[in-house]
Amino acid sequence: MGLGDAYEATIERIKAQGGDKPRIGMEALMWISHAERPLKADELCHALGVELGSTDLNGDNVPSVTTLVASCQGLITVDREASTVRLIHFTLKEYLSAHPDIFIRPHSTMAEVCLTYLNFEQVRAVSADSSSDVLGTSFLEYCPSHWGVHAKRELSDDAMALALYLLQEYNGHISARLLLEQVEDVHLSPFQTSFRFSGLHCASFFGINEVVVALIEMKCCDINEGDFGGYTPLAWAAQNGHDGTVKVLLELEEVNADQPNGYGKSPFSHAAQNGHGGVVKSLLGREEVNPDEPDIEGLTPLSRAAGSGHEDVVTILLGHEGVSPDRPSNNGRTPLVHSAWNGHEGVVKILLRLVEVNPDKPNCLGQTALLHAPWSGHEGVVRMLLGRDEVDPDRANILGRTPLSFAAWCGHEGVIGILLGREEVNPDKPDDYGLTPLAHAAQTGHPGVAKMLLEREDVNADKPDNINRTPLSRAAECGHSGVVRILLGLEEVDPNKPDDYNKTPLLHAAQNGQAEVVKILLGRGEVNPDEPDDHGNTALSQAASWGHENVVRILLGGRGVGPGEQDNGSQTPLLLEAVTQDPLSGPGVTTP
Repeated sequence: MGLGDAYEATIERIKAQGGDKPRIGMEALMWISHAERPLKADELCHALGVELGSTDLNGDNVPSVTTLVASCQGLITVDREASTVRLIHFTLKEYLSAHPDIFIRPHSTMAEVCLTYLNFEQVRAVSADSSSDVLGTSFLEYCPSHWGVHAKRELSDDAMALALYLLQEYNGHISARLLLEQVEDVHLSPFQTSFRFSGLHCASFFGINEVVVALIEMKCCDINEGDFGGYTPLAWAAQNGHDGTVKVLLELEEVNADQPNGYGKSPFSHAAQNGHGGVVKSLLGREEVNPDEPDIEGLTPLSRAAGSGHEDVVTILLGHEGVSPDRPSNNGRTPLVHSAWNGHEGVVKILLRLVEVNPDKPNCLGQTALLHAPWSGHEGVVRMLLGRDEVDPDRANILGRTPLSFAAWCGHEGVIGILLGREEVNPDKPDDYGLTPLAHAAQTGHPGVAKMLLEREDVNADKPDNINRTPLSRAAECGHSGVVRILLGLEEVDPNKPDDYNKTPLLHAAQNGQAEVVKILLGRGEVNPDEPDDHGNTALSQAASWGHENVVRILLGGRGVGPGEQDNGSQTPLLLEAVTQDPLSGPGVTTP
């Protein structure tokens, strides 16, 4: 007997059980295989306890988890750790998908169950205040966000009637709040007990055309009314890519197709950002829609689409004569910069074909597309941009940071290799603060990048910045032991070199509690562990002052440390009990 035959035989056994077990078993399989997310055991039990046509939940109808599992004859299991119910094996999911006739209109049935549950009197009685007690309403975690998905796929007459009953008085319903709490970028105050979100907003959110039409005909909702965030029904349909619903709404002359929400974004801007090409085309048919209008953040629909990598929408917009392909946003970033920053090679390729696009155009901070791509590590974009003659591979921003500097800071070795292959790139070029690419790699702890840079003869491994901090000093301060070891292996690196404040790499490491680096530095004979800075602070006194016990112990065991010496603050390093509450001692040290 094959696996399919075994599943078929088991399903027949489920149907042959006595009492209510056949219904429980088959409906459980339907829910688990067609739900929009894994269901918790108590959610599924409540779903199976809903009686269509009833006005409230009868607790006697809710099966126990034990009954649920037994009714399925071994085809489901409860994940105790996640408290979810799942099919026994992925092949069962494949079997059920290959035999759609096993369940009759499952999504329509699930929509009816969800809507019946939301229309229960005990659910309607739950306050929209998020602090309300929702015990006994376990299925509320699933129904508000997913009933519309099931209804959109299969809408029966009963589901239609239940939806209209729910949505005619939707503003104060708990499911409105629970739905919105699941929407990204929607932030509801926990103290906000009333907010506008009508049934038409909800139907447009899910894109259920039949319900939208019915609600419009009932004239129970204002077609241009903004909800709690200023979103119109058209805005929700456009944002979620429901082209059919958008067309239904645009057939109404009174619909304002360009009405922005409370955040200054129009339906067109939402559709472009989310990559809904069909909606974009539909909205372009309305005269009031300006396809090049920037939103409150100064971003045009093209910049939104380019930054999100939606090549089809970018192509649609560039085919419209009213769209400027090189228009910068408020911060000076062009659509090319937005796409380069996010590594969308397809969009970059499309934009680079246009003569109107300047591939080396800087924004107000001097940042070009090439300066953004290395920051994010997008090697493909870097190669594309460097393929244009007008792009300067060593162009700095207003702070003197080059593409190589950004790539070194972020540790993108692939981009480093590409840039170092260009003759125009100076691998030792400092920024306005005097930090070279090596210094940036040292400070952020990228030993691989440090090795690549040090392979170049024109890189000074001990080059100080504007305050005489060396790459070793910055690596020591941040505790990047791998980079410290690499630098100490070079003859030209002075391990005891002080900065403008007379702080050595050891003192920086001790002050910041970098115990491993302190050990490494003390292993070098020329490092003076008792060298004070301009304020008389030694490595030991700083480590003690900041409470770095491990560093204190290491230093007290090191050579040349004077435990009784005072700094200019008249504190002896061995006044440690106030810091560590633990008397410390080392070789040759007498504890007071």
